[in-house]
Amino acid sequence: MKLELLVQYLDGLLEPGKLRDYCPNGLQVEGRGEVGKIVAGVTASQKLLDFAVREGADAVLVHHGYFWKGEDACITGMRKKRLATLLANDISLLAYHLPLDVHPELGNNAQLAARCGWLPEGRFGEQEIGWYGRLPTAVPLARLMSDVAAVLGRAPLAIGDPTRLVKRIAWCSGGAQGYFEQAIATGVDVYLSGEISEPTLHLAEESGVAYLAAGHHATERYGVQALAAHLAARFGLDARFVDLDNPA
Repeated sequence: MKLELLVQYLDGLLEPGKLRDYCPNGLQVEGRGEVGKIVAGVTASQKLLDFAVREGADAVLVHHGYFWKGEDACITGMRKKRLATLLANDISLLAYHLPLDVHPELGNNAQLAARCGWLPEGRFGEQEIGWYGRLPTAVPLARLMSDVAAVLGRAPLAIGDPTRLVKRIAWCSGGAQGYFEQAIATGVDVYLSGEISEPTLHLAEESGVAYLAAGHHATERYGVQALAAHLAARFGLDARFVDLDNPA
């Protein structure tokens, strides 16, 4: 498949122009003009790039790419090595950040809900990035914690009474602890995100809304995984998701 056509398709599918983001979305580094093999992952780390080189990939597709607002723009050290790896091997880097959080079918939040069996009812937060809905049945918080752990392969850090019944839930993958107050305003019993900060404990205790921190990486594996599977099914590309686990 022509790289240009792949980028056009992904941009049309994910519509990055509709969102204000902290990085460029789409083609971040241009490689060879034909794409047959894609390595997909959460973050364009050196480890993922080295894997792509060994596999003979034409492109790398990720959720977390490069060129974030506010970071040092100098191409030195780690940045130089990453870009040199891509350029020396003529590998393209395609990255979709917020567009891959909010997509109604392939996005991180949509995929997280589908895997956990949650029933979405609406959106909240800046650019409607957060989701809220309900569990199929009310369960103790401890049961929700174990269900999430079974899906994600890691136990979430929980703030709240484990015996309390929860029914209504809000969630937002990644580093979205800052949306906790907006989640509370939707009338939920529990909010799940990837990370936790010091004020989160106090907000959970004083609001009575439980908080689950399930891991930034762990909650953002499924969007890019679904997107790679979509490309494989639609275009017959060899698109493989690689989970390089990260405990954070």
